[in-house]
Amino acid sequence: MNTYLESLIKQFNYYKMLGEKAMDQVPEEKLSWQYNENSNSIAIIVNHLVGNMLSRFTDFLTADGEKPWRNRDTEFEESLSGRTELMAHWHKGWQCLLTTVEQLTADQLQAIVYIRNDGHTVIEALNRQLAHYAYHIGQIVYIAKMVRDNDWQSLSIPRHKSSNYNTRKFAQEKGKRHFTDDL
Repeated sequence: MNTYLESLIKQFNYYKMLGEKAMDQVPEEKLSWQYNENSNSIAIIVNHLVGNMLSRFTDFLTADGEKPWRNRDTEFEESLSGRTELMAHWHKGWQCLLTTVEQLTADQLQAIVYIRNDGHTVIEALNRQLAHYAYHIGQIVYIAKMVRDNDWQSLSIPRHKSSNYNTRKFAQEKGKRHFTDDL
């Protein structure tokens, strides 16, 4: 498989894992918590991410990424009830995305795909989606941190622990980096 595609799949899986680890820390009743009426809850962000993933990655190479059946505005309404439904929805979106990306070949990376009738190379479209999803996963993490407050368990190197982390890392033999090393 192409190095770019392998790296991309690793990145998508990393952000999927971050979102899941953040949501795991949030009590079920707080998945719909909003900072204020103009803010999104974790449940709303998940609904939007999944709507985007299904639209963009269904028939990725052959149909516009903004499908006629997608209703983006309703993605920002509270519609998921409970952790079970939210996580099933989450996994449905990620499965669509990952299955599509895992089937791509290096020869397809320069092909043109469309999003809202604007042409992008496959690489540009994939980079666009990676950045979009990372942005929203960051929001999920931040909301989870607000909800958990002092009970938050860091998903990276905790504050004032960089020295300990670096000592541990540099004591190890050099090797390939794994995204879960920082958790």
